[in-house]
Amino acid sequence: MNDFTLSADSTCMDDSDPSSLPIDIALKNILEEIQPVNDVVQVPILQALNRVLAEDLIATIDVPPAANSAMDGYALNSIDIPKEGVRELVIIGTSWAGNPFEGEVTSGTTVRIMTGGLIPDGADTIVMQENTQITSDKISIDTRTIKGEHVRVAGEDFSKGDNIILAGTLLTPAHLGLIASLGMDNVNVFRKIRVAFFLTGDELCSLGEPLEKGKIYDSNRYTLSGMLTHPGIELIDLGTVKDTRSAIEEVMERAENESDILITTGGVSVGDADYIKEILEKRGVIRFWKVAMKPGRPLAFGKAGSSVFFGLPGNPVSAMVTFYQFVLPALKYLMGNKDLVLPTFKVVCRSNLKKHSGRVEFQRGVLSRNLSGEMVVNKTGEQGSGILSSMAEANCFIILPYENDGITAGETVEVQPFLGLL
Repeated sequence: MNDFTLSADSTCMDDSDPSSLPIDIALKNILEEIQPVNDVVQVPILQALNRVLAEDLIATIDVPPAANSAMDGYALNSIDIPKEGVRELVIIGTSWAGNPFEGEVTSGTTVRIMTGGLIPDGADTIVMQENTQITSDKISIDTRTIKGEHVRVAGEDFSKGDNIILAGTLLTPAHLGLIASLGMDNVNVFRKIRVAFFLTGDELCSLGEPLEKGKIYDSNRYTLSGMLTHPGIELIDLGTVKDTRSAIEEVMERAENESDILITTGGVSVGDADYIKEILEKRGVIRFWKVAMKPGRPLAFGKAGSSVFFGLPGNPVSAMVTFYQFVLPALKYLMGNKDLVLPTFKVVCRSNLKKHSGRVEFQRGVLSRNLSGEMVVNKTGEQGSGILSSMAEANCFIILPYENDGITAGETVEVQPFLGLL
């Protein structure tokens, strides 16, 4: 993989910068640098949500283990279904869910059955109670009854020996229920990944402190912490570090020994006080420094010791956009998750969008339905990289491709919903 350096005659404000890496190549380079974790831990299934399964899960039993009813109704033998007219059957008992009928259904008889109740011996069909006429201890059925209807057969969901969840799957609530249906109370997942982050900038003021002239309150610490809060992540918050070479190098040395991934914000442009590039070249390697995107061009990626390093821009929106487009796929891949796709789809845009060709832009938008029920998107006002309210108001990114030079209201655009960003 080639290493890339920052040219002194270009800045993150340039509309087109030939030294910037295309985003697909940048992501490819990132994933090539990462080795997924392979340490396995066993956790209770209630702690397994959003963890990555470490081993294929093989069914140890049939589910359901025996044929049961999908409806409240009556169990009968299909030989009693009339070809015309009606047929009267004698009720000989009840099969409750968890308390089955112990006898046998023979021709001319039926058993009252509840949803989930075991199908009695001799029965192969359930007739819904709405399709019967009941008189005392008998029912009458007609030709609407169909052989085998409303019966859940043994192993209908899966059979013993089936591979029901593949290793590398991010476990959802449905997966937890699937595991529980096997009677398992523990599951093997990959260990948590350790993610350390710190912020640089002497202009940053901590919450609770009076805001002095020239200072701003630190918002990136809280957006980053929120984006990194995940059951599969052990978060190491190293706080804010002074803009001195020694302070930054000291915390980087600590972080690279403690983490799988190290993330910083700020200090990745071309200013005289931006020491991270210099320290990273000394302690590790820089793979690239700029990406052809807006916001977020000054994105640094490399290695700091054994840690994968991301240097995110200091502007709040730039930091969030680069996190979602590059850090998030890297985190998922490191966790062992095989599904790295961030879902997108096409909708009509109701706003005019300005853009220059030569970079991919991630503008912030609001997805909604118009009066016809169709999904449409509007931009969230000013799109500056420091306008965090544009992210807070948005529920999606509007992705404008490299060669695009602007959108007129009514054109179709690609959107990436925030709900799809795990």
